[in-house]
Amino acid sequence: MRVERAGEPHEQAGDRHGRAVDSLRRSYAAVPPGAPVRLAKRTSNLFRPRAAVTSPGLDVSGLTGVLGVDPVARTADVQGMCTYEDLVDVTLAYGLMPLVVPQLRTITLGGAVTGLGIESTSFRNGLPHESVREMDVLTGAGDLLTVRPDGPHADLFAAFPNSLGSLGYATRLTIELQPVRRYVAVRNVRFTDLDALVDAIGQVTATRAWAGRPVDTMDGVMFHPDESYLVLGTFTDDATDALDGGRPAGGRGGPASDYTGPDIYYRSLPLRRRDLLTTHDYLWRWDTDWFWCSRAFGAQHPVVRRLWPARWRRSDVYHRLVRLEHRYGVAARVDRWRGQPPRERVVQDVEIPLAGTADFLRWFAREVRMSPVWLCPLRLREPAGPGSARVWPLYPLRPGHTYVNVGFWGTVPIADGAADGDVNRAVERAVAAAGGHKSLYSDAYYPRDEFDRLYGGDAYRAVRDRYDPEHRLTGLYEKAVARR
Repeated sequence: MRVERAGEPHEQAGDRHGRAVDSLRRSYAAVPPGAPVRLAKRTSNLFRPRAAVTSPGLDVSGLTGVLGVDPVARTADVQGMCTYEDLVDVTLAYGLMPLVVPQLRTITLGGAVTGLGIESTSFRNGLPHESVREMDVLTGAGDLLTVRPDGPHADLFAAFPNSLGSLGYATRLTIELQPVRRYVAVRNVRFTDLDALVDAIGQVTATRAWAGRPVDTMDGVMFHPDESYLVLGTFTDDATDALDGGRPAGGRGGPASDYTGPDIYYRSLPLRRRDLLTTHDYLWRWDTDWFWCSRAFGAQHPVVRRLWPARWRRSDVYHRLVRLEHRYGVAARVDRWRGQPPRERVVQDVEIPLAGTADFLRWFAREVRMSPVWLCPLRLREPAGPGSARVWPLYPLRPGHTYVNVGFWGTVPIADGAADGDVNRAVERAVAAAGGHKSLYSDAYYPRDEFDRLYGGDAYRAVRDRYDPEHRLTGLYEKAVARR
């Protein structure tokens, strides 16, 4: 990975970027007509199995850096395959961070824009694509276009979020940044009633405060309908902001907690009313244990955790283990040998309108019975002035409305008489009944007409026909549902 740091001549960074883009375009031209187009990248945060291909992947190896940071304008110029881990390492040196930092280290900036991303600042900053000022996009026609919210390619700019690479690939993006402090002081607020939890989310979203203190970040966890937590964070330089009953809330050897060692972050929520993390560790607090999914690999067992190298306790390592299981099915064979029923993968993030969140969570706890569940409030950014509200047709959330992202990741046994996919289809029906939307990084089962209605089919086809008239890139439905 190459990071273009402050002090490197702008011309040198531009030359490197230009050579990387040329390499990408040559690799695209080398893909035979009619062959599937894929990126040649080492990591992925998709959970859809896809058909194998024999054509070479696109060369994005030179598009992984930060081209520059403007600390006065609070912007960064970033290559499309730059991971948020690498981006944050650069911006934090300036006391800045992206407006939204998705919670897994190897999510790329281009991936978060074309595939959506979310995190605990989303209740005030929306989704990652809303902080993009402009992008360079390699289209299906092989053109490299600079697209902005206005101008001749505004239609591509608006349709790019949630297009999953079916409209092109971002090679460079200019994004807004926000100032941060050294620490995030956290309050873990417990709720025994989901309606009260939803009311609190609405109050914090409206006032950006709770119990007289400002709130800069908000997410939460439901362990059970009778036990859930809002995690409310405030950026601060004062470590005493996290005093808990007169005691520092942090961990050993300093004021801030460390959840990269034996301690496991989500397990701390019932144990600590207050906590303190460095801003860097707060941004990656969920990555070490892939939220709670590391338990499936035994990585939360004290003995295994001591033996498991810390450098391998991270989401991309767990994801590689999952891909190996998809390929070889070792765990499934062991389950069959033990007489256990087959299991259905239920890995989804869904956006539910705030008013329907409590009912959806009760339905989920009753019918799907997976725990814990992640909660992340979301609201599209407020327009800057009259007539300036942007429309994102491929993921049409309603401006001025608050949603809660509900994330659940695991497997459930397939009941007698049921089929693989039945639970995911039930989730899709429940999300639709609640007036919500579902992210498309994992399994989807929609018929095409419903998919087009939910994900802006008419707008998508118009943009695709304009920028990829020969349809060289795999279509959105074919990627998301047909797994091509």
